[in-house]
Amino acid sequence: MELVLVPIAVALIGGPVMWFLSRFDKRNTKQHGESVKILTEVRDDMKIVRRRLDKHIDWHAHQSEE
Repeated sequence: MELVLVPIAVALIGGPVMWFLSRFDKRNTKQHGESVKILTEVRDDMKIVRRRLDKHIDWHAHQSEE
């Protein structure tokens, strides 16, 4: 009789726990996607800043030559 009750008890306890954990995982996936989008925007902005800084440094280097 106990052999039949153990799987039933595991299913009754484990089912709701797994459901809760799966919902938490979905929220985490959504947050991860939003974070990736923001990091991509930051990376693109940093590329622009790097180009501008390189141009500015070159400008200063040419000013000292004159």
